[in-house]
Amino acid sequence: MLELRHLETLTAIREGGSLVEAADRLHVTQSALSHQLRELESRLGLQLLNRRTRPVRFTTAGLRILALADEVLPQMRSTERELKRLAAGQTGRLHLAIECHSCFQWLMPTLDVFRGQWPEVEMDLSAGFSFAPLPALLRGDLDLVITSDPIAMEAVRYVPLFRYELVLAVARDSTLAAARFVRPQQLAEETLITYPVERERLDVFTAFLDPALVEPAAQRTAELTPMMIQLVASGRGVAALPNWALTEYLSQKLIATCRLGEEGVWRTLYAAVRVEEEEAAYIQDFLATAREHCFRDLSGIRRPR
Repeated sequence: MLELRHLETLTAIREGGSLVEAADRLHVTQSALSHQLRELESRLGLQLLNRRTRPVRFTTAGLRILALADEVLPQMRSTERELKRLAAGQTGRLHLAIECHSCFQWLMPTLDVFRGQWPEVEMDLSAGFSFAPLPALLRGDLDLVITSDPIAMEAVRYVPLFRYELVLAVARDSTLAAARFVRPQQLAEETLITYPVERERLDVFTAFLDPALVEPAAQRTAELTPMMIQLVASGRGVAALPNWALTEYLSQKLIATCRLGEEGVWRTLYAAVRVEEEEAAYIQDFLATAREHCFRDLSGIRRPR
C-alpha cells in the first residue's frame, strides 16, 4: 500500500511545513499533492495530517510513516549513489574554487557529506579571492567554481543553486538601523567594509552603487566575515552581505540590517562546470547535496527562477 513517493511526500510536508511548500519541493501542483495525500489516507483508512494547523501537524499514523521514511529514504539514496559510483567507474576529481567568502558557512558541511558519499573522488578546495577561477576552470585546473557573477562562455555551464538577498549590515545604534531600506546616496556618507577583491566582483558596487554613480565616503577591507561584523557592530562602517550569512549575528543582536533599495538587491549563486563534465554522476550528486543543505540550513534564500 505504501510507496516510496508517499514517504517522499510526507517528508517534504514535514520539511516545508505546508502543502504549498511541499508541492514546490516536489515540483508538483498543490492540487496533485492534495489528491495523492487524500488517496493514501483513503487507502489506509487513517488521517495523516491535521490540515487546520499552521504549520501542519501529523497524526500518530503520519508520524509512524515518517519514522519509516527516515529509515528507508536514506538507504535508498545511499544505494542510488553506490550505483552511480559503479556507473561512473568509481573514480573522479572535484577541484573547487569559491568566489564568495561567506560560502564557507554552507560549503564545508556539504563537502563533509560528499566525502562520505564519494570517497573515491579526489577533492581539493581553493578560495578564488586572489586569482581568476573561471579561466582555471576552462584550462581544466578546476572542475567547479561557486560564483554569483556568471560570464558567458561557450564551454561553461552555470547551474543555479539558490537566490539570496544582499542586505546592508549596520550598527544597532546607527541612524540607518531603523530604516526599512537605504538609497545609494545614503552610502556616500558611510565607510563601506568589503572583502579584499576587485571592485567589479563586489555586488554592492555593480548592482547598487555604480548604476547610481555613487561612491562611499571611504572603503576598508576585511578578509573574514566575523571581522567585518565586529567592525560594523563597533560603528566603524557598514557592509553589504548575503542575508543568510547574517542570521547568526542578528540572533545575537550584534547588528541590524536594511535592504539595498526599496525592492532589494537579489542575486543568484551558481555552480560553474565545464559542459562536458556537467552530467558526471558525482558532480550531479554534489550539486544535489549542496542544494539540500542550503535549503535546509540557510534562512532567506529562494529557489532559482
